[in-house]
Amino acid sequence: MEEYIVSARKYRPMTFDSVVGQLALTTTLKNAVKSGKLAHAYLFCGPRGVGKTTCARIFAKAINCLSPTADGEACGHCESCEAFNEQRSFNIFELDAASNNSVEHIKTLMEQTRIPPQVGKYKVFIIDEVHMLSTAAFNAFLKTLEEPPQHVIFILATTEKHKILPTILSRCQIYDFERMTVQGTIDHLKYVAGKEGIQYEDEALAVIAEKADGGMRDALSIFDQAASFCQGDITYQKVIEDLNVLDAENYFNIIDLAVENKVTDIMLLLNNIINKGFDGGLLIQGLAKHVRNVLMAKDAQTLPLLEVSQQQRERYQQQAQKCDTRFLYQALRLMTQCDINYRQSGNKRLLVELTLIEIAQVTQSDDTPAAGRCPKRLKTLFKNLLQQSQPKKTAPQVAVAEPVVAQRPVAVTPKPEAPKSAPRLKKTITFSWNNLLNKQDKTVGKTDDNTEDAAQKEQAPFTDQELQLQWLSMCNRMPLKNQQLAGIASRMKNLIPHINEFPAIELQVENNLVKEQIEQIHKNILSTLKLHLHNSAITLTLTVAEHDGPVRILTRREQYEQMEQKNPSVGKLREIFDLELA
Repeated sequence: MEEYIVSARKYRPMTFDSVVGQLALTTTLKNAVKSGKLAHAYLFCGPRGVGKTTCARIFAKAINCLSPTADGEACGHCESCEAFNEQRSFNIFELDAASNNSVEHIKTLMEQTRIPPQVGKYKVFIIDEVHMLSTAAFNAFLKTLEEPPQHVIFILATTEKHKILPTILSRCQIYDFERMTVQGTIDHLKYVAGKEGIQYEDEALAVIAEKADGGMRDALSIFDQAASFCQGDITYQKVIEDLNVLDAENYFNIIDLAVENKVTDIMLLLNNIINKGFDGGLLIQGLAKHVRNVLMAKDAQTLPLLEVSQQQRERYQQQAQKCDTRFLYQALRLMTQCDINYRQSGNKRLLVELTLIEIAQVTQSDDTPAAGRCPKRLKTLFKNLLQQSQPKKTAPQVAVAEPVVAQRPVAVTPKPEAPKSAPRLKKTITFSWNNLLNKQDKTVGKTDDNTEDAAQKEQAPFTDQELQLQWLSMCNRMPLKNQQLAGIASRMKNLIPHINEFPAIELQVENNLVKEQIEQIHKNILSTLKLHLHNSAITLTLTVAEHDGPVRILTRREQYEQMEQKNPSVGKLREIFDLELA
């Protein structure tokens, strides 16, 4: 049985003309060989898998060729070329600086530069991953690099040029290698597939090229993996299954549903995607890239910027005709904000759900005077969902602490029979989701220092439950405004404020340390409560709880479980609405 060789090695270029995607660079090197105007040091830098070491070997072979061709290529038949092809050349040395990065290794290399070549004109030293050399090794290399013997040429290769000393850079001719384009990678994969007798679909090769992210070596490795999985017939469905790539059809479906304001269908599709093991953050990133492509497809001048197959390009054009430009801009802004907040979010799925809901509401005319503007309040959506899931009159009445359209509220608490002045459930949940995401609207765009003026000296009544709702919402917003407040916000979530003598609010904390931390932001807390509870007479008093011994502070989930034990009706309501604790 013939020994198997991976495609990245089997189809490694042996001449300048066979190098893919580096035409300007290889042309310059060939001209240098033809003219004989060779520098004493070259630096090849660029991303992984784009041909830096390969070009260094081809260049070294061409330099020592005894009869180079008219266009600067090595002949491949002379003694020097045959020695190189058989890997027995004594004129070309390769050093891996990742494992040979000490001063001793460099000194040994410098000693070899003194010996002139036996065959050919030059001794060529190829140092790969040169940025891994230690500072002392770089300094030992400096003098030889600046004034090497006439028969020595250095070719340095690196993926991280910024880590190389400026004194080294100033002594080299620098060649920056380009990332492989998707189309260039696809064309080369078609060439390899034809040589290997492998059937393929263009969409499948496009997925492999995008997965490689500009590296030809990575693309060939993924191609071998896909060919092994598909048994010689590389199809789109098998490739996305093998590579665990989210099908682009999902992105097209989400945008189509968002244009039609079909929130429920989007939530079901999102749930299906997450159940397959895909991360919500990667979904948002992929969807943002998809929307960007749709935006590029709206104009014939930007259409060449799409690095996709021809069939995919036509699909993007079709969807671009259905999408308003303002909708695409707004969707990109929402997804960018979601991507920024994703890592620090305590409930990542909820953040993704809220983002998709807002995208689906961009073109809803019920909430906005003109299509394409982002709605400040999702009143219509909440109203429809409440009407669909409204329990019978015999069901216990409760207030939801933080309503979540995607069926993931933060907490639920039982609501005793409220006085006539207390607002009803519908009124409690009509605040804007932009408040939770710290986006600029009519209220959140102002700083906490100016919120007292915005309250306009209102004296509206409020209940303990409304107070706790606004308290929890404020704690959720604090890390979004200032990451340094994340710690105290987490502690404040476990504290429950109460009305002492209306409108005086009392907050009991577990120790003096927490009290001191809260007192530092006492003014901002009080201003925020005045604004959102519409009462400018509110006062906030902090007291330290007296304990005979150590007392364990209950989390929100533990508080809810105790509350459900005391009042089983709360559990029934949670089942009716299919709620989850975040």
